[in-house]
Amino acid sequence: QVQLVESGGGLVQPGGSLRLSCTASGSIFSINAMGWYRQAPGDQRELVARITSGGDRSYADSVKGRFTISRDNAKNAVYLQMNSLKPEDTAVYYCNALARTPGGTFVRPWGQGTQVTVSS
Repeated sequence: QVQLVESGGGLVQPGGSLRLSCTASGSIFSINAMGWYRQAPGDQRELVARITSGGDRSYADSVKGRFTISRDNAKNAVYLQMNSLKPEDTAVYYCNALARTPGGTFVRPWGQGTQVTVSS
């Protein structure tokens, strides 16, 4: 079993910043890509940012230049620094990871989600 726990969401005014954190724990041999997704009410879950184990990053067009994804491999953690937040960034943000267990199985767990609300 591999678990992901997110933290760092909250209410922020437009133009403000938030930093999300996600830590993986459990039966982990290695973690490949890690990413952040978000889902607004009535919308499908969408990829926000992704980072490989080697540090290659990719972003949704809507957040390029404003969000930065990073990871700490030693801590099995991934972070999302969100700057210049807009009301349209309001959503539940989910952490996701592709992990390999000691038994060689690949699993792709989700975190429980953390609410980000951008409003004045």
